[in-house]
Amino acid sequence: MKPKYQMILIAAVFFLQACAVKQIIPSRHVQLEPGDALYSSAGKMFQSKSYKKALAIYNKYLSKFPDGHLADAALIKTGAIFTKLGKNENARNSYKQLIAEYPKSPFVAYARVEILITFYNEGRYGKVIKHSENTLKYDLSRIHLLRIYALIGDTYMATGFPMDAADHYILSYNKAKEPMKQKVFAKLKKAVDMLDTADVTSMLSRKEDRLITGYLMYRSGLNKAGKEQYDDAIKTLSEFVEKFPLHENAKQAKSLIEKLGKKAQYTIGCLLPLSGPSGNIGKRALKGIELALNQFSSQDIQSTVKIIIKDTCSDPKKAVVAVNELFEEQVEAIIGPIFTAEPAAFEAQNKRIPIITITQKSNITDIGDYVFRNFFTPKMQVQTIAAYAFERLGINRIAILYPDDNYGKTFMNLFWDGVIDYGGKVVGIESYNVDDTDFADPIKKLVGLYYEVPEDLKNAGILTEIEEGDEEEGEGGEEGEEGEEGEGEGDLEDEDEAQKEIEEDEAQNKVEEKPEAIVDFDAIFIPDAPERAGLIIPQLAYYDIRDVYLFGTNLWHSDSLISMARRYMQNSVMPDIFFNESSSKKVRSFVENFEKTFGEKPEFIEAVAYDTAIILFQLATRPDIQYRSELKNELINLRDFQGITGLTSFDNNGDVQKKLYLLRIKRDKFVELEH
Repeated sequence: MKPKYQMILIAAVFFLQACAVKQIIPSRHVQLEPGDALYSSAGKMFQSKSYKKALAIYNKYLSKFPDGHLADAALIKTGAIFTKLGKNENARNSYKQLIAEYPKSPFVAYARVEILITFYNEGRYGKVIKHSENTLKYDLSRIHLLRIYALIGDTYMATGFPMDAADHYILSYNKAKEPMKQKVFAKLKKAVDMLDTADVTSMLSRKEDRLITGYLMYRSGLNKAGKEQYDDAIKTLSEFVEKFPLHENAKQAKSLIEKLGKKAQYTIGCLLPLSGPSGNIGKRALKGIELALNQFSSQDIQSTVKIIIKDTCSDPKKAVVAVNELFEEQVEAIIGPIFTAEPAAFEAQNKRIPIITITQKSNITDIGDYVFRNFFTPKMQVQTIAAYAFERLGINRIAILYPDDNYGKTFMNLFWDGVIDYGGKVVGIESYNVDDTDFADPIKKLVGLYYEVPEDLKNAGILTEIEEGDEEEGEGGEEGEEGEEGEGEGDLEDEDEAQKEIEEDEAQNKVEEKPEAIVDFDAIFIPDAPERAGLIIPQLAYYDIRDVYLFGTNLWHSDSLISMARRYMQNSVMPDIFFNESSSKKVRSFVENFEKTFGEKPEFIEAVAYDTAIILFQLATRPDIQYRSELKNELINLRDFQGITGLTSFDNNGDVQKKLYLLRIKRDKFVELEH
């Protein structure tokens, strides 16, 4: 065969060579026919990933040469292109046309498999299972069989049936050769990891490949350890190491056996964003945890603690993977995450690992009884402010000025609810665009300066004042007549002149008088960052909103706010979970140690991470707490832990109960308020 014609054949089977599973196509002799050059040009477009151009040329070939010797190959290629373009129904039509019009084509079996894949791509998993049953009735090659079994396994995994998935992955594994064998085995391990101990034991009763049997035994030992059946776990893992000393998981099994036999060493996992856009926050939290570990380890205690740190990169998928890795390393509990708390919490609950998240995520502790939160929420902040406003200050009329974003709306609604709970009244509420720098309009709306007073009302007010003045003067005139002789008549000209001056002044005032701000509230709540709050607050004073309390969120606890609006901030109050200048001895000691260790002052994230770590270190190393379930119960029963972020307790739902700090600005610094 000449090289030119060989290239035509290579182009015909190129797609199959490019698939994840290399397809074997029976060779056939190709005669030079009209259209071969057209087909070859389509193949070049396909290889260069110019799929739409390639599709047009393949369709042109099929239109001009429907009986051409490469027509079946062209249909395979059009199906492949449609699949790549996400047009799965079009792809199926190409494959069905091939099967119907060219039933003896060597591509028919491949087309049947590709039809199954199009259903899977569309999420039509029932169709995959149904059509797989029919497809398996045909005489298929080993390659086709391993692909179908693997696809059925993927389908069962997608629908939440890991046992059925594992069964089909094993069928695929038995048909595969390297390197495909390892790829299928990786899928099998993921399915097995989702099985409970009973299902793993059931699979162990079969006589499978040594690699599979070894992993099943290893997973059985892990599952038993996860359920705190430590004696059974040690027995199963020891048997695994003895039977499979060279298995890829033998080293981990030995390490776990040693750890389970030593109850004096405890491991806490840490899920933190140490890289990516939030890496700085994660690194700050880690400093708090490391300081807690150093101080706890320096105590004269027999138990030792180590931490295993996992970088989540603020990626939900990586957080889930990290939880599974910590489970395999048998951690007693997990600290974090900060930004990917929900998926990690679901996985930790599934693995029955106590996890204390550091997040404001709504309803995070509703996930399950192993999920806790040690962080202040918007609700905690508004409750603290409302209690201070109504119980200590005795005010009951409040205005709200908030940014029109998710943060502002959340705090606005919660604070409004808090005011109502105390029997107070919100007398004004206005929002503003977060991109604004001039907040005159919403401020004027709050105090009645935005809308002009109609002319008829202005005139009515002036006439009323004049009439009242006339009545008073009339009464004075009568008294004058009854008074000393000669008064009244002698002053008529002066009175006329005075009246004329009054009328002129009133006319002038009518033109020049500006309406006054109606400040009918005792405090104003502004839930926003210091960058905007620092622009808003001076404008309040400009519109005569003075001598009212200014309430903000923890975001106000920033030196930048003092720099921007210090002279207007003296009546401002804000909550926070930590105050590094507190008079508390415990806080002062923490701050001093932190500065000595890291050369900087700690903020709230370091403090929260520190307290969380100390709580877990103290509980996990108690001799009476042997299992994760017991640790979880002790966390629920924790009452008034004396940390640097205040007294800490968890309610029955795992949410933190904490009294926040209240701060105000005095001159050019923050000071703590008693409340």
